[in-house]
Amino acid sequence: MVKLSIAFILLFSPLWPIGNAEKLGDPYVIVNKTSNRLALIEEGKIKEVYKVATGKSKELTPEGEFTVTVKAIDPYYRKKDIPGGDKTNPLGSRWIGFDAQNTDGRTFGVHGNNNPAAIGRFVTAGCIRMYEKDVQELYRLLKIGTKIKVIQSHKSFEDLIN
Repeated sequence: MVKLSIAFILLFSPLWPIGNAEKLGDPYVIVNKTSNRLALIEEGKIKEVYKVATGKSKELTPEGEFTVTVKAIDPYYRKKDIPGGDKTNPLGSRWIGFDAQNTDGRTFGVHGNNNPAAIGRFVTAGCIRMYEKDVQELYRLLKIGTKIKVIQSHKSFEDLIN
């Protein structure tokens, strides 16, 4: 009976974390592949919404809940051997890598780009591209360990966090 009472108290206590904000942490990020938008959530409220580019096909940008594991300024583009800071580097000036598909944060990430016309479109090989000024702002606000949830939904960000 005592165990049942304790379980009841814990389950219905107002201190028990419930809802998306508590589950994902603070701040956290939601990327909606349907709208190509990224929302920064702080204290359970939408602080900012940014336009992004995602995968050429649905499968390329992985969906799920991930963790920021790597942050880099002027990231090196290994695939084509382009140094960080180079104007031809498609990763832009910032890399916010996350651990999708059991990777180490160096395969999938939120990053800048050298082609602003691509933002808002389905053009990437799996990453999430942002305008340079936006990714620089987001980079300052996020820390290693921040949660990123990537989804495909027709719901608004308001509906998703409530």
